[in-house]
Amino acid sequence: MTAILRIDNQVAYVTIDRPEVMNALDQATDEALEAIWRQLEADREVRAVVLTGAGERAFCVGSDMKNVGKSGLEYWAFGNPNGFGGISLRNTLDIPVIARVNGHALGGGFEMVLGCDIVIAAEEASFGLPEPRVGRLPLDGGMVLLQRQIPFRQAMGMLLTGRRLRAAEALAMGLVNEVVPRAALDDAVQRWLADILACAPLSLRAIKQSVRRTAQLTAAEAQAQRLPAVIECLASHDGDEGVLAFREKRAPVWTGR
Repeated sequence: MTAILRIDNQVAYVTIDRPEVMNALDQATDEALEAIWRQLEADREVRAVVLTGAGERAFCVGSDMKNVGKSGLEYWAFGNPNGFGGISLRNTLDIPVIARVNGHALGGGFEMVLGCDIVIAAEEASFGLPEPRVGRLPLDGGMVLLQRQIPFRQAMGMLLTGRRLRAAEALAMGLVNEVVPRAALDDAVQRWLADILACAPLSLRAIKQSVRRTAQLTAAEAQAQRLPAVIECLASHDGDEGVLAFREKRAPVWTGR
């Protein structure tokens, strides 16, 4: 398998397993990732996802250029509507996704990072959209997501040069939540997971669904939405449990119901 799924204690670990090509995606890997995301969307027991690349050199460096068989127009016309690796533009996966960036995140790999919710990077990691340097475009979210996540000048500075950022620069721009030494990367991810798992799973589903599905609306329009995950959360047993646990000065026991 070129994409591996492991589920442990309600956390899904998704690994792009092509270290020999710096975890570049070919069609088979893209299809494998899409299947994984669909499986996780249907699994109500999973409460968080960690996405990473195998090895230490790269998270993902985008498409495997050795296997590009489509023109730019063909790729654009028949691409995955959920974006690169099935995640960069996906808005139907309502659980938190952490990008564990262990190395280079370039092109589509960076677009996958932009599609995640929390980003933890090793000090050696780098980020960039080099597509213009090879006559292509960041079609799978780069052009439309980056300008929504960082200030305009910074986004255009990256998009119009294909320049690569170091992890510290990405942190300063707000693209990354935390940068740590490589040896501390897994511990940092586990710290973030612990905080996620301390929250009610239905609350997090409702929050993520609201953020992802209303970003194009005004604040008033977004507030007026009656999204399924919000309704489920407000009517849940966990909502009562959280208040009761607070009153009883104990840790809540979440059931996801």
